[in-house]
Amino acid sequence: MELREKLEILADAAKYDASCASSGTTQRNSLKGGLGSTEGSGICHAYAPDGRCISLLKILLTNACVFDCAYCVNRASSNVRRARFSVREVVDLTLAFYRRNTIEGLFLSSGIIRSPDYTMEQLVLVARTLREEHGFRGYIHLKTIPDAAPELLAEAGRHADRLSINVELPKAESLTALAPEKDFRRIRVAMAGLRGRIEESQDAVKTARRAQPKRFAPAGQSTQMIVGADGADDGVILGTATDLYAGYRMRRVYYSAYSPIPDASRLLPPIAPPLVREHRLYQADWLLRFYGFSREEIMAGGEGGMLDLELDPKTAWALKHREHFPVDVNTAPREALLRVPGLGARTVDRIIAARRHMLVRAEDLARLRVSLPKVLPFVLLPGHRARGLERPGLRGLLVPETAFARAARPVQMSLF
Repeated sequence: MELREKLEILADAAKYDASCASSGTTQRNSLKGGLGSTEGSGICHAYAPDGRCISLLKILLTNACVFDCAYCVNRASSNVRRARFSVREVVDLTLAFYRRNTIEGLFLSSGIIRSPDYTMEQLVLVARTLREEHGFRGYIHLKTIPDAAPELLAEAGRHADRLSINVELPKAESLTALAPEKDFRRIRVAMAGLRGRIEESQDAVKTARRAQPKRFAPAGQSTQMIVGADGADDGVILGTATDLYAGYRMRRVYYSAYSPIPDASRLLPPIAPPLVREHRLYQADWLLRFYGFSREEIMAGGEGGMLDLELDPKTAWALKHREHFPVDVNTAPREALLRVPGLGARTVDRIIAARRHMLVRAEDLARLRVSLPKVLPFVLLPGHRARGLERPGLRGLLVPETAFARAARPVQMSLF
């Protein structure tokens, strides 16, 4: 099979993995000379939290797999075209795309071939070859295999910027039913092992006086959950995410809406969930991590364990807790401002900085590109008093016209 044909198959097969962002790493300045960087920009299909576009070659080593997970298009019983890269082909592709300024790094995953240990050895060999033979300093994200030997996971972390182990589904019983070869407990044990090594590395860096020790997965670990493949509601999904953040110090939990596949098991739903559900989960995840909301508060804005699909979670919460509003923009603490619909964390920090020198008015919010129709019903400003906060029709004014039609979802760009 020609290399281009392999690339078409294995780049397309990688699009189902959403956990592809290159944020939180450090520059590898310890290498003299070397090739690549984690800081630049190029032709991009992933975004860092600070808004930078990051270009990554996102591929599978192979889409062949000995596992038969019901929700996976690459499962053993699936009738799809199979392909496999050699280690040398992945290395050469990465270097070639980098030299053409098409990418800044590599996101590499794989189906399970022969055994978890053998597959993990191949993934590690790619990263080791790039780092040690070619001095590659760009970003590397390796998808790790929980059943692989701990020493292989340890070596992966020495070469990769980020590691990830997919939890796959939010409930252990769902994983047992849909992916019997995978074990929920082993996945958690592997995550705990990575967390321990990452924290040991961070402590060693902090206490080092002279030569800096080599860091272990400096961008941390991430994971992914499939949304809508089982009966788990949004409350269960966010509960699992909360546990993962607290228990394993995840850098990110990604959510991927289930996509129906050919010849699917009757255990799976026949249609995909609305993409806006995935979008609302990402918004709720942001509230958990950066806005001081608890899972219970977020879910109080929805009904029956599901998030409101018409409104973002913060606005839905605010409408059900109108007693907390209006908030005085010029005197309220940061925690209260973060709960105002339409005010993001950066905007709140700018407001707090500005009000040390002046009274913040509506026109000042407009200069910060705040959506005034969304914010004004919930705030007090000089010359403005919130009106109509108690009226039943307020919700209708806050629902976007295309709430169901335009939920943003990152799409992997074609290399061709």
